[in-house]
Amino acid sequence: MASSSQKIIVGIDIGSQIVRVIVAEEAAKIGMAPKILAVGWAESRGMHHGYVISPRDATTSVAEAIAMAEKNSGIEIKRAYVALGGISLSSEIGAGATSIQRADGEVAEEDMINVVSIAREAFGAAKKNKKILHNIPMKYRLDGVEVMGNPVGMRGSHLETRVVFITVAEHHFNDLVSVITDAGVDIIEVIAAPIAESLATLSKKQKMVGCGLLNIGSETVSLAVFDNDVPVSVQTFAIGSNDITNDIALGLRVTLEEAEKVKMGRFETGQYPKKKIEEIVDARLSDIFELIQTHLKSIKRDGLLPAGIIITGGGGMLTHIDEFSKSALKLPSLVMHVEHIMNTRKGLDPSWLVAYGLCYLEDDEKVYGSKIFQQVFKESKKGIMKILREFLP
Repeated sequence: MASSSQKIIVGIDIGSQIVRVIVAEEAAKIGMAPKILAVGWAESRGMHHGYVISPRDATTSVAEAIAMAEKNSGIEIKRAYVALGGISLSSEIGAGATSIQRADGEVAEEDMINVVSIAREAFGAAKKNKKILHNIPMKYRLDGVEVMGNPVGMRGSHLETRVVFITVAEHHFNDLVSVITDAGVDIIEVIAAPIAESLATLSKKQKMVGCGLLNIGSETVSLAVFDNDVPVSVQTFAIGSNDITNDIALGLRVTLEEAEKVKMGRFETGQYPKKKIEEIVDARLSDIFELIQTHLKSIKRDGLLPAGIIITGGGGMLTHIDEFSKSALKLPSLVMHVEHIMNTRKGLDPSWLVAYGLCYLEDDEKVYGSKIFQQVFKESKKGIMKILREFLP
């Protein structure tokens, strides 16, 4: 149970196979991890590739997972942070420009709010049927000269910005919100799944020098690329570890249940031809990493991420996947093991990292703000919160 002085925070991640709920006690201080009090889960029905195809089934699954978490924690769940993934989740770059308002040309916080708002309005007008989950400033230019860090206090006449917009199909967003609310839970905030996961898995140093967070889920693969502490790209691919399971089932002519065991290496030595299994798995992994490499090239980051690729998700438990990634992408690669993070709770695999990442968020958004926007906003708490209320959806 939580202590009376500590706040409870709940994270809900609706995957294509499993709905995961984590009830945690907020970290006692900055730098510490939230303490997991209980978890709940249920088979994820009514979902496909991360989006809702049967609202009734999806709502039932969420309600079941919540009920388990409530029973295990002894805490009634009324409000939660929710992760959103799925094949429509992606990012694009937009831009905005404005004149400095003050007569002496000094850049104020209001100018930063204004220029990002202008970029958001222009982007939203051009992107119909898309919901902006996050808009994150990448850089600023003042009178044509790039600013290193925060331009507040500098003098000039013309402020420009480039902004990362993380978006999802609007109907996917609305369907997810309906499912959660119909299950009896109020949503504090909807966070892009890769962003939520990054809060628990990536260090500031990794995000500063450049890295990729690769989540291999059952039906989708997501890649979030960070540079200079900013998620410069988020992309989702309609392929996942279930495709490997299906290939094994066809190749070895076994049931899907047996194929899943084979995929994870849970079979007796000599029961199946090892070489054939490796060929089947490697063929599908080649497809996955070819998509990743193509995307890295499109954003000019192939071979240019010093902190490498951090692999998570259920598919991250595949044997030697880190070596495959290193060879395919020519980048350092490592699998994020949950015991390095969730040391307060045993028995959870990497597929729980998204839900756990949500537990790093606070009700007033200041933890989320400090992690995502800290390279820009170093001002007083009052000033920071004023900006964050404008930036966050």
